[in-house]
Amino acid sequence: MIDIKKLLQNNMQWAIDTTVKNPSFFTTLVNQQEPKYLWIGCADSRVPANEIVGLSSGELFVHRNIANVIVHTDLNALSVIQYAVDVLKVEHIIVCGHYDCGGITAALSGKEYGLIDQWLRHIKDIAKKHKDELDIIDDMKDKSNKLSEYNVIEQVKNIAESNILHNAWRNNQDIKVHGWIYSLKDGVIHDLGVTQDKINEDL
Repeated sequence: MIDIKKLLQNNMQWAIDTTVKNPSFFTTLVNQQEPKYLWIGCADSRVPANEIVGLSSGELFVHRNIANVIVHTDLNALSVIQYAVDVLKVEHIIVCGHYDCGGITAALSGKEYGLIDQWLRHIKDIAKKHKDELDIIDDMKDKSNKLSEYNVIEQVKNIAESNILHNAWRNNQDIKVHGWIYSLKDGVIHDLGVTQDKINEDL
């Protein structure tokens, strides 16, 4: 078993190495937080947000949970979004799911897992909404990956339909909500083409 103290040692070495590379790194970091992007992603440890988009500390505001779900009753997520939009004035909100997502697979499995089942209910509802499209996919991994895409699209809509974004757009704030998905196989992010930058008047 890895000793937890190893993490503290790793941190000390990282701090030293970072300072050697850029002596002003921490001085600059502590005095400002002006990210242009809010990243909403899965809590999966294989998806390191900053690394996969090539951004440094302070450049990406991050919120993560199981299967990157945003619902209108989640005050934690909504508080993050409101702070990012109203205070940090981010210009882009990125919902990034990923293929081979354990939360998505669990939602499709039909099994019971305990407390997390209440959270997975949101994903099951999306699966029910797209039942016809998902039923024609025989391979379970392919089905899970397609549901991962539908899930991202749904969360983009949820954010775009929130009062937070509606108020920002009414105030002519330049902000876009994007839907992306990340492949663990090759490290490539795919844009699902569902970007929203204004109120949908049809809703």
